[in-house]
Amino acid sequence: MFRPAHFPDYSGNGFVNLVASLVEARGGAPRHPPLACLPVSELRSASNIVFALVDGLGDNYLRANGAGGNFARHRRGAISAVFPSTTASAITTSYTGATPLEHGLTGWFTYFSESACVAAALPFQRRGEKTSLGVAPGTIFVERSLFDGLDARSLVVTYRPIIDSQYNLHHCGRAERRGYDNLEGFLEETVNAVKSGPERKLVYAYWPEFDALAHRHGVASTEACAHFNALDAAFGELLARLAGSDTIVVLSADHGFIDCPPEEALELPPALVALLRFPLCGERRIAFCHVREAEYFLEKAREFLGDRAQVRPSRELADEGWFGTGRAHPRFAERIGDVALVMKGRGTVKDWVRGEPRHLHIGNHGGMSEDEMNIPLVVAQT
Repeated sequence: MFRPAHFPDYSGNGFVNLVASLVEARGGAPRHPPLACLPVSELRSASNIVFALVDGLGDNYLRANGAGGNFARHRRGAISAVFPSTTASAITTSYTGATPLEHGLTGWFTYFSESACVAAALPFQRRGEKTSLGVAPGTIFVERSLFDGLDARSLVVTYRPIIDSQYNLHHCGRAERRGYDNLEGFLEETVNAVKSGPERKLVYAYWPEFDALAHRHGVASTEACAHFNALDAAFGELLARLAGSDTIVVLSADHGFIDCPPEEALELPPALVALLRFPLCGERRIAFCHVREAEYFLEKAREFLGDRAQVRPSRELADEGWFGTGRAHPRFAERIGDVALVMKGRGTVKDWVRGEPRHLHIGNHGGMSEDEMNIPLVVAQT
């Protein structure tokens, strides 16, 4: 059995456990054990909880670039991301409290038999097209919003272009939604949400731009570093503006990043593409293959990839607990396909479909490296 060194933790030191702690602290029924290093009693005592998510901010990156900063001063340690270490899987966990095994979103691209296509669940669009999946969101997303089970007022602060997406409308449930356009707006709306009334609250605040810059320029780029510094300063301002409000701010991320050199970016050769029933699913760091002849594909994929990847039956990863615990989504098995390509080092794998722009991300995630799997836990009392 191939077990990566940085295996996802679902039992007490992972992202799913952080969400469980927040749910329990606001009167809900957690689906998994709470986070061992953040007592629920500490969260419960505050009138307001701000759960801030910086998309793509790995703990290793924070420690390497934020020494002496606001994040670092309040950092409690690293916790584990879910698998795959990617937005579609982790953000759905943050909205539902469910593991990827339970909610069934296993990467940016997933095969949905409900709409007979491979699609990106978050924008709710078919791969290579700008068209909708053509089914009701509740057909794809079976887990209810965690906000609907809380004994507290809930508010979601998120980027305006996605606030009314099919994905967000389903997963925000009865929570109030507040949009922003830039970092200043993010800060303003988060502060306003906390101060919007005397009720006990959970404010969920999501910031996507660090992820976008790390994909485009690389996580080691000057652009990503400059943005990180701006976020660190904004976090300090957030704490100052919330002083005296009896608020605890818990900041984390959905995943970290690695930069992948072009020479390690692989395309499936035509002989392997011909064996696919559908385009690749998952991520460039972990691809799920729906194939016609599984044993033959396994053999040929292992020959092609050699020691650059682990090529395994997808069901083995599920059986070994990579996707977490709980009751599996009714269509989970089909969503991870027949064969998983688990890339090693800094490698990626890709295929292309008609209508899809041919570009390679510099920064990537989804895999099992330390940089991708370790995310920060930052906790501050105001």
